[in-house]
Amino acid sequence: MERAVIIGGTGHIGTYLVPRLWKAGYQVICVSRGLRVPYSPHEAWQHVEAANIDRAAAERAGTFGESIRRLEPDVVVDLTCYTPESSRQLVDAMRGHIKMLLHCGTIWVHGHSTVVPTTEEQPRRPICDYGLRKAEIEAGLLREATTNQFPVTILHPGHIVGEGWAPLNPAGHFHPRVFQQLARGEELVLPNFGLETVHHVHADDVAQAFELALLNRDTAIGQSFHIVSGAALTLRGYAEAVAQWSGRTARLRFLPWPEWRETVSDSEAEATWDHIRHSPHCSIGKAVRLLGFKPRYTSLGAVHEAVQWLKKMEGKG
Repeated sequence: MERAVIIGGTGHIGTYLVPRLWKAGYQVICVSRGLRVPYSPHEAWQHVEAANIDRAAAERAGTFGESIRRLEPDVVVDLTCYTPESSRQLVDAMRGHIKMLLHCGTIWVHGHSTVVPTTEEQPRRPICDYGLRKAEIEAGLLREATTNQFPVTILHPGHIVGEGWAPLNPAGHFHPRVFQQLARGEELVLPNFGLETVHHVHADDVAQAFELALLNRDTAIGQSFHIVSGAALTLRGYAEAVAQWSGRTARLRFLPWPEWRETVSDSEAEATWDHIRHSPHCSIGKAVRLLGFKPRYTSLGAVHEAVQWLKKMEGKG
């Protein structure tokens, strides 16, 4: 039985990945700070070994990689790596000790779309700090794979959706009121012409991809994959579909960006700007071909599940 260490196992992806790997026969060790429980209950959590490690503190002390190595993993899934230094510390400790490292990246290693859908082969031109750091991590990991035969695979999710948290909404930010406005038939103001795109993925589909990469490790090692739903959404089309869930016709109005940003809070405007300036639309062809990836959820299906959860929580409030 292989030992799978999942760093950040109680988060969005880990909530679904831990049960998948347990059912697949792995001995699962979940590394977290122990500050929260998974978003969804599952019997798997009764059989999982917990390792409470504060990654940031351990990295400052230079002991994080050693702490993971002491868990004697066969494979490591890293869901919480955000800096090149963090990545290097883990790789240095794992070199020669594991069969595979799976790193969670982001589609924001791409900046503006040029040809859509964007494939993994297109050059990395990140336009935000998060994307820049993730692109540097990806480049370093792929160099390790090529130069030192380090067994790594990088999976790049889109906007992760699932029960337990508010999804990215049709206005490009995260406030749940947008879904309520559309459900009530109220006017929703969108930036520009509402033709920018967002690309969701259900957290369980991301977990599926991690499991498939482990299953197909001979073809996955040394590769990067986009993990998103089958198609992106325009903000306008997204809003229209959400209104239809409640039998409404979306009442939409459009404002140029400088005017629109004055209609929301600074934090909402910042989130929307980040999303619309990327306007991601990524291909999953490579993951389908090499991993057998088959998303269970469309973008709208994934969001609908999350919105139903939000409604249930409102009813309990």
